[in-house]
Amino acid sequence: METDPELRLEASGETWMIAGTGSSAFITVNDYLGYLTDRNYSPATVRAYGFDLLAFCRWLTTEGLSLPEVSTEVMLRYLTACRHATVPGRPGPNVVTLQGQRADGYAPATVNRRLAAVSGLFTFMVMRDPTVKNPVPRGAEARWHGPEHRSGLLGHLARPQPRSALRLREPRKLPRALEHDEVVALFQDLKSWRDRAMAGLMLYCGLRAGEVLGLEVSDIDIGARWLLVHGKGSKERRIPLDTDVAATIQTYLLVERPESSSRNLFVVAKGKTRGHPLTPAGLRTIFRYHREISGAAEAHPHALRHTFGSSLAEAGVDLAVMRELLGHAHVNTTARYIHLAPAHVKV
Repeated sequence: METDPELRLEASGETWMIAGTGSSAFITVNDYLGYLTDRNYSPATVRAYGFDLLAFCRWLTTEGLSLPEVSTEVMLRYLTACRHATVPGRPGPNVVTLQGQRADGYAPATVNRRLAAVSGLFTFMVMRDPTVKNPVPRGAEARWHGPEHRSGLLGHLARPQPRSALRLREPRKLPRALEHDEVVALFQDLKSWRDRAMAGLMLYCGLRAGEVLGLEVSDIDIGARWLLVHGKGSKERRIPLDTDVAATIQTYLLVERPESSSRNLFVVAKGKTRGHPLTPAGLRTIFRYHREISGAAEAHPHALRHTFGSSLAEAGVDLAVMRELLGHAHVNTTARYIHLAPAHVKV
């Protein structure tokens, strides 16, 4: 897929927007991203949708099309282009995965997320102007309700929302837990108290990377060993804090954390942005560096969380308790970890 280098995604206050030459043709996209922010979508979700819509806008530009000209046939062409696009830095088209997919292309989940972003955009356009036709056809109903469709006294009467008929079939993968040697190698390579505390919160408390970055100093009760986590959808959960992780956090606060006006627990330690909140890009850089040095190639932040969930399942923790600790919206998501546990745990 060729792209227009003039179109780019920029942060504008608390939201994101399409900028650059030709961006005036996509003002509706910026309105939609602002709408997502107003609806209290997480910054990570708005950013991801922003990049997905940026790819769509760039493709429309290369095709000489505008948003009103998008039809179902155009959407089919766009999805075909996504499936045939190559990702720089990956093996060539002759390399395929065990599922028979090209190793240099986008995963089905990525293509489906792009479709969801575009579908949401046109749903927003229809909401503002009922005469607009949504080019994304509706398909079969989803298997379960989304959290936003189950609220209120009559939430039990809501029907699952239909999913697009254009969605690709995604392989169902079980979460992969890290081996003991991989965990040891990673933690031995972590030198700062900050990095040890962040990795410990993922491994021993099951936090997502975004939840770790969203922690404030006031969310940590070291004495009582409790942790207030701000999860997806602005949902809060209170979980026990591991003793060793609590000690690591306390040492970080007393010895290593620089003076800062930020309320965030984890801040930048060096450089021009010293004392500013640590960003998702900064967290990814930290883990990428330590994966290369330690040799634990699979030690991604979410893999540490998967290891925590698998440990709970192996210990025979009740499924409802696991769901609360992990902050899952659906118990079906939590149940994936049961398949990784020994047979006696499933009984």
